[in-house]
Amino acid sequence: MRPVEQSPRQAAERWVEHWTLDPSVAFLNHGSFGACPKPVLEAQQRWRAQMERQPVQFFVRDLEPLLDTARVELARFLGVDPQDLAFVPNATSGVNAVLRSLAFEPGDELLTTNHAYNACRTSLEFVAERTGARVTVAEVPFPIDSPERVIEAVLERVTPRTRLALLDHVTSPTALVMPIERLVHTLSESGIDTLIDGAHAPGMVPLQVRDLGAIYYTGNCHKWLCAPKGAGFLYVRRDRQPSIRPTIISHGANSPRTDRSRFLQEFDWTGTIDPSAYLSIPDAIAFMGGLLPGGWTELMARNRALVLEARRTLCAALQVPLPCPDEMIGSLAAMPIPDGSPEPPTSALYADPLQNALRARYGIEVPIVPWPRPPKRLVRISGQLYNTPAQYERLAEALPALLSA
Repeated sequence: MRPVEQSPRQAAERWVEHWTLDPSVAFLNHGSFGACPKPVLEAQQRWRAQMERQPVQFFVRDLEPLLDTARVELARFLGVDPQDLAFVPNATSGVNAVLRSLAFEPGDELLTTNHAYNACRTSLEFVAERTGARVTVAEVPFPIDSPERVIEAVLERVTPRTRLALLDHVTSPTALVMPIERLVHTLSESGIDTLIDGAHAPGMVPLQVRDLGAIYYTGNCHKWLCAPKGAGFLYVRRDRQPSIRPTIISHGANSPRTDRSRFLQEFDWTGTIDPSAYLSIPDAIAFMGGLLPGGWTELMARNRALVLEARRTLCAALQVPLPCPDEMIGSLAAMPIPDGSPEPPTSALYADPLQNALRARYGIEVPIVPWPRPPKRLVRISGQLYNTPAQYERLAEALPALLSA
């Protein structure tokens, strides 16, 4: 007997039971903070219970081998050697650790793009100001017609003074999957180091970090891997690890141990924290990878297909052309919408009244992103297993209604 086929809505209703999301809200913003499934939260609670049952045993005797076990599983997923991988709370922390560790001189140029995540761009400017270096910005267009435009824009800003390029694997405001492997190899040929902000990449796009060739790569596990909040990683190529320090200096800095790299000793202990998010990463990888017969490959393809169809629906409703080719889309998509207020935002996160109106009047949670600067703005959608085509159709009805009001 053939299995009964389920509609996208029926399938999503089955999957959404694994999350604690508010059923009254169409949550189309998985990309900002992720959403952790119940079984992974339960695993995190078990780690917390173990920690509180005997804190000395947990922190002094158990934690290091537990972190190593979690590191092996994450390293396998990312395609790296576990010894080259450190846990950090989030990708912003990873970017800061690298930037604050490197030595720059007056006149050095630190290259990024106009699509860089604001927190990381701010970190770059902070370091440049303290060292006398200069931030140079490649103006990548959006809308954009091909990945080649990214490469052209970045290479136009390269000079003999370029020391480091901070590049997004998947851009946050504009949701572009960048041609990161080509960028890394092209810049490397010119002797330029690369620091990749991969906040959105793990679990969204196929990823083998070592094959990319970047010297530094940092990412989040709480977004598309669906691990608990506070779970991220930093990859550093082995020969550069002696130069990279965590932003918090603790016991590992003067440890006499020789059985473990100083890189791991310093990053694995930056003071007393709740490490349960790190320890739950293998649970997230296994749970999410087990939801569909094709594992992570099918999950990423399903989410991407959902978003590609949704952006076609939204672009038709907004009467705008697709702003980028399909090949530059993962599980996020951004589309231009009419200008908003010319005033700067009042919040470091979300402040556009349109976002609040969508939530209050239509029960839709979706970000309205000021980019490149007010009054220009974008609407950015996410696609995860719990989302349905009907939710994007609701957004396609709500947006024009609010924009014309």
